[in-house]
Parts: sequence; C-alpha cells; structure tokens
Amino acid sequence: MAHLVQQVLNAVQLGSVYALIALGYTMVYGILRLINFAHGDIFMAGAYFGLFAAGFLQSRIQAPSWVTLALTMVASMIATSGLAVLIERVAYKPLRNAPRVSLVITALGTGLFLENFTLATMGAEPRKMPEIVRVSNLDLGGVTVSTVQLLIILVSLLLMIVLDTIVRKTMTGMAMRAISFDKAVTQLMGVPLDRIISLTFAIGSSVAAAGGILYGLAYPVIDPYMGIRIGWWAFIAAVVGGIGNVRGAMVGAYILGFVEIFTPLILPSFTYRDFVAFSLLLLFLVFKPTGILGRPTAQKV
Repeated sequence: MAHLVQQVLNAVQLGSVYALIALGYTMVYGILRLINFAHGDIFMAGAYFGLFAAGFLQSRIQAPSWVTLALTMVASMIATSGLAVLIERVAYKPLRNAPRVSLVITALGTGLFLENFTLATMGAEPRKMPEIVRVSNLDLGGVTVSTVQLLIILVSLLLMIVLDTIVRKTMTGMAMRAISFDKAVTQLMGVPLDRIISLTFAIGSSVAAAGGILYGLAYPVIDPYMGIRIGWWAFIAAVVGGIGNVRGAMVGAYILGFVEIFTPLILPSFTYRDFVAFSLLLLFLVFKPTGILGRPTAQKV
C-alpha cells in the first residue's frame, strides 16, 4: 500500500507539470484554433531562462531560498512571455488569415528553430538546474514526501487556480472566450484582437516557463531537446481533457501523469508508456474527439 501511495504522489507531481504546459496548448487553440507545436520548445526556453536567472541570483544576492525561487520564476516567466509574444507577432500574425496548414507548418518550423538555436548557443551538453530549494524528505508511514514534490504540487495548483480565475472571472478572460466564439463579431464590438491574442500567448508561455523551472527542480537535467517529448505528452493531455477547455487540460494532464507512472508497474517495460499514451489519444479521437470536458461546436456552411 505504501508503494502504491508513493506512485500516486509521483503521478500527481508529474501531472502537475504536464498541466502547466497543456494550458498553453489549450488557450492558444481556444482562440486561434491553432495547435502551437512550438509550445514544448517554449517550455524548454523557460527552463533555460530559469537556469540563467537562478545562477545569476545565487551569485549576486544572499537571500532565503524561497525568495530566490520566486525571483527566478518571475524572471523566467517574463522572459518567456516576451519570447512567445515575439514569435506570435513575427511568425503567426502574418498568417492569421492563411490556410490552417500554413500555421501548423510554421509552428513546427518555429519549434525546430528554437531547438537548433539553443543547441548552437548553449551546446548539446545537458545542464543541471541549481539547487534553489534545499531538498529534505519526510517519511510518512513508508511514503517518502520531498519538499520539491510538495513545492511542485502546491505552486502548480496555485498557478492553475489563478489562470482559471483569469479566464472565467475577468474582462480579459471574457474577451478571450468571446474571440474563441466569434472572432469577427468580437472585433466589431471593440475588443482589441491583437492585444488579447498576444496576452494569451504571454500567459500560456509564462505558465509553461514555471513548469520548466519546476521540472528542472524535480528532474535536474535540462537540454535543448527536452521540450519534444514533454510537449507531445502535454498536447495529448490537452486533447484528452478537451482542447480549448482550461479545466479539461488540467484533468487530461493528471491522467497522463498516472499513465506515465503506472504503465511500467503493469507492463514489462517503461518504453510502453508512449504506446499507451498515443493509444489513449487515438481512442479519444475516434470515440470522443472533443475530449472529456470539451464541447462540440456547430459551424454554419
């Protein structure tokens, strides 16, 4: 029983990170109907920004670990938001009225550019995230709970609650939902389309940057290609939960976290986890393409 509870805790930790990345996918798709395949690499860029910020802060200031962590996350989220807005303005905005396949190809190309630019500037050698948080373990009846696990789960839940509140309770969130419903009519009603779209990219990427830092604390290996697999898993989580639905992305992320942790316990090898994840995606696309919390949309033709 203790082993089972330990694996559940590990799955919640991993699902929390996936949720922060999946939210970016679902927010951009909800407004532009664009699957931003570069989002996994934005997560990677956020991890690198956090790496640099943590190293700089630890070398220049003497502060409690929670202050260093907070400043690192703020710096990384701001830098990653700026990068995402730049990508939207340069790569996506000129193609906003182009065929959807053009945007998909551009997103893939943007992701490849980010990977290879990081490889050329940072090198292929994996980097280790500085120990911002002192790791200590608590033994609760045979279940080991680390301070990093608690930090990841609590910070992720806090960010998800804040994001859900922004989308559902603020004027900006209302504008986002209005644009997702009818972009043309929303513009006629005076909603600043470009500003809301840029803000959506900024919010989604900043949350992914926080996920990159938390992932770096738990699995302290950062490399230019870390966003490929994690980005795909977060995309699957968004689709399973109902892409375009914020709460659905959270639900799908925790499902994928349990899939990744429990697959090696049931099947003979951890390599089957990708097979299980993509099989789950295929089943949802065939039998419930709107996902768990997604809703079908009617379109006049």
